[in-house]
Amino acid sequence: MNFIDFRSDTVTKPTEEMREAMFNAKVGDDVYGEDPTVNRLEALAAQILGKEDALFVTSGTQGNQIAILTHCAPGDEVILEAESHIFLYEGGAASALAGIQTRPLQGLNGAMDPLAVKKAIRGDDIHYPYSGLICLENTHNKAGGRIVPIDTMKSIYEIAKDKDIPVHLDGARLFNAAVATGVSASKFTQYVDTVQVCLSKGLSAPVGSILAGSKSFIKEARKWRKRLGGGLRQVGVLAAPGIIALENMVSRLAEDHTNAKLLAEGLTQIPGLNVCVPNVETNIILCNIKKSGLSNDQFLTLLKDAGILAGPFDDGIIRFVTHREVTSDMVQTAIQSINQIIG
Repeated sequence: MNFIDFRSDTVTKPTEEMREAMFNAKVGDDVYGEDPTVNRLEALAAQILGKEDALFVTSGTQGNQIAILTHCAPGDEVILEAESHIFLYEGGAASALAGIQTRPLQGLNGAMDPLAVKKAIRGDDIHYPYSGLICLENTHNKAGGRIVPIDTMKSIYEIAKDKDIPVHLDGARLFNAAVATGVSASKFTQYVDTVQVCLSKGLSAPVGSILAGSKSFIKEARKWRKRLGGGLRQVGVLAAPGIIALENMVSRLAEDHTNAKLLAEGLTQIPGLNVCVPNVETNIILCNIKKSGLSNDQFLTLLKDAGILAGPFDDGIIRFVTHREVTSDMVQTAIQSINQIIG
């Protein structure tokens, strides 16, 4: 059976252009700095993100954790949103690897209140840890792909600068935010010191993320990548599709957003299902199924039997994610099938 797969945009396969680029990539030993393709990718990413330098890393989690390791000392405290990816979905890596503690703040639609951030910054007291880093996430996965407003990011950044605290952005889906708002990614990243962006989600590259920041930061981050076993050799075969992702795949994210709205509008018309359509800003839909009388497992099993894959997200909440391999026709088919199952 060919499934319509809404589980995540991570399921996207590389395009034929990417596969050809991988086959023909010029390569060298990246640990020696001799891989021309990864060097080109890093320079391109730095330029797009408005930073001095960039580093190719194996995953978004590795990029975020290298940022924490580079910015912080053991015993520091990291301020972040209570439902952020770094806090919930990275295996406790920040404490396990960097020896830091997290200070989660409950946000609204994934955005922390700047005043709450200011209040959370530790004072000069021997009993307290140092506030070593503030982490933001945009778009915010757990909030349903919501966009953290640039003005909010600016306010937090100004508070952080006043206290000489660096700000890191988990921008796994930053380009979704940029496309949805019609502004460049660098408009968001001007209010952070470092940023991680994924190449392997909606941009469809098979592997990898980018960590960007100042030249001095990336120099130290490169050492942390090596310590974590991320010093790769002829990595141009993986960097080549990343270049295509940045050059050719960003603008098409608008199609995913259109399809997400289409799906959200269809789901909310089905009895027992509820989606707040205005909250669907990018490519993630959170569907409340509680009134259907079905558990998450029951609902997902019925969907799978109908050739549709989605993911559990919370009690009574199912997540649907649109991406390059989900067409508008597939969305319509899914709506009709779910209506027959539930309606």
